[in-house]
Amino acid sequence: MSESVLKRAAKRAGAVALLTELSPEELIAAQYAWELNARPEQITPKLSQAALPWLVWLLLAGRGFGKSRTGAEFARAEAHAQPGSHGALIAPTAADARDVMVKALLDCSPPWEGLDYEPSKRRLTWRNGSTATLYSAEEPDRLRGPQHHWAWADEIAAWPYLEEVWDMLMFTLRLGAHPRVCASTTPRPLAHIRKLLKDDATAVTRGSTFDNAENLSPSFLKAVSERYEGTRLGRQELYAELLDDVEGALWTHALIERARVVRPPQLQRVVIAVDPSGSAKKTADEAGIVAVGVGQCACLGRVEPHVFVLEDASGRYSPRDMAEKAIALLRKWNADRIVAEDNFGGKIIEDLLRLVDPSVPYRAVHASRGKIVRAEPVAALYEQGKAHHVGLHRELEDEMCSYAPLVSTESPGRLDANVWGITDLMLGEFIGDPGRVTSEGHSRYSRRDGI
Repeated sequence: MSESVLKRAAKRAGAVALLTELSPEELIAAQYAWELNARPEQITPKLSQAALPWLVWLLLAGRGFGKSRTGAEFARAEAHAQPGSHGALIAPTAADARDVMVKALLDCSPPWEGLDYEPSKRRLTWRNGSTATLYSAEEPDRLRGPQHHWAWADEIAAWPYLEEVWDMLMFTLRLGAHPRVCASTTPRPLAHIRKLLKDDATAVTRGSTFDNAENLSPSFLKAVSERYEGTRLGRQELYAELLDDVEGALWTHALIERARVVRPPQLQRVVIAVDPSGSAKKTADEAGIVAVGVGQCACLGRVEPHVFVLEDASGRYSPRDMAEKAIALLRKWNADRIVAEDNFGGKIIEDLLRLVDPSVPYRAVHASRGKIVRAEPVAALYEQGKAHHVGLHRELEDEMCSYAPLVSTESPGRLDANVWGITDLMLGEFIGDPGRVTSEGHSRYSRRDGI
């Protein structure tokens, strides 16, 4: 038995002995005493831990580490340490702020603290007069004007406009003797994360999924260990390693970040690109399903077509579910057609789509050339600033930046679907086979005006 396990066992034994001496009221209070329940790495660092009194506590940890509880306890402690203070709670989306941050705070707050949540005002209020306002990282301008004593910034590596939102947040931290922020996230190789790590005013805590093994399902730990142990994704998502860009990869996170946009222009055409998978098993490859559009943009004095990645709906689906998902995306984006690779199963993809909707506009494409030959011209569009991601598509972007054609062995479904969609809209017959369009006339989902 390891020394760390022995120490934890001794700590639990001491805690049990202590709890037997407490009254029922004290037992209830002990459930909400974070100092008694937290692991050492979950405790807010002392101000002197960084080279300077820290402004940012950067918590880099794997999935399931307990980041949400840690961030919520930080916010709770700040609200009580400074009665009447104002805090900011910022999540990747408004739904994340509500479903993750608010839930974590309500769960860890005892009834006698009087924490009240007002959804219509995006606000939490404590009995001592402290408040916290919810913000979405999708809306940087929401942070113009407010001012705060403290902030909890959750999953900052998943913020669609990280630099802009972070800058706006820093301008708001101007109240109190020492405003500060807890930034909790699973890391990604982003320039801003690296910049925070180098900052003397950043206190850094690192942790892995397995640090919280006692509170996680054994079946979950077994599943993620078997599938991701030793992989690049596992090093990032489980062990919270900040990885360098893959040598030989066609894309980098910086390249994608540089051309990210809040919203696309008026789109002339939209396609739903599908890279099928032959199975819905947990070990099977994902089916790539990506919505891509093309519109005119002014660039260096010229108006020319640019392509926009709108949504990534990829996942592990049964063949029928894959067809239904693709058609649902077609309707959502009022797309012109579905473009699908037909190497898998020949005409079976078209038959599946027709089974769900006989009138669906469909174009089959055939991968007659290697993956790298198809992907390189698409990567060139990114380098030319003609390919943009609308918001953040984390799984797709990580897959793109992890795929090195000469060494990668996996079949990246999200990347392939993205390549097929962009090729259909921007490169036409120059890559692979021209394919065949099997829709009849104008689909009810077609977008013909303006072309």
